[in-house]
Amino acid sequence: MYFSKFSLFSFVTIQNIEMFMLDDLDRRILRHLQADPAQSIPDLADRLTLTASRLTRRIEKLRDAGVLRGQRAVIDWQALGYAVEVSLRITLDKTQPRAFDEFINAARAIAEVLEIQTFLGQVDVRLSVIARDMAHYQDVYRDRILTLPHVADIEALMHVARIKTDESLPL
Repeated sequence: MYFSKFSLFSFVTIQNIEMFMLDDLDRRILRHLQADPAQSIPDLADRLTLTASRLTRRIEKLRDAGVLRGQRAVIDWQALGYAVEVSLRITLDKTQPRAFDEFINAARAIAEVLEIQTFLGQVDVRLSVIARDMAHYQDVYRDRILTLPHVADIEALMHVARIKTDESLPL
């Protein structure tokens, strides 16, 4: 947050370290969209006491600045029969200059990999992998994960419970 003598503004970091200044109305719009992203423009405009056209212009400004990157459907993979989630912490053999790129490109092609994160430190990459059951996970692990390029070490962590999943920002 940036504080000045004359006003209080929030800054949102955009890729490439550019900053976008949010005013109070932007923060209110974002709070409402986080709470219910499927609400219609007229309904949201009523809640914010704005005209639909003014709200639309503000939302477009937030999209153009990269603050709003779109809407998405959140699918409950467990409701579709996936009962196992494993977090794989992977250390790569970094003696090859393209180890990260080649590994990540290959990992992206595995349908059961939901998320790929890279780190600095002992662990280079974390994969979040889902499977229907342990037999399916074993197949994915043996046939796809172990064949990924440049893997030096893998540590598997079986998920037991998801305690908090919230992507809402404190605006």
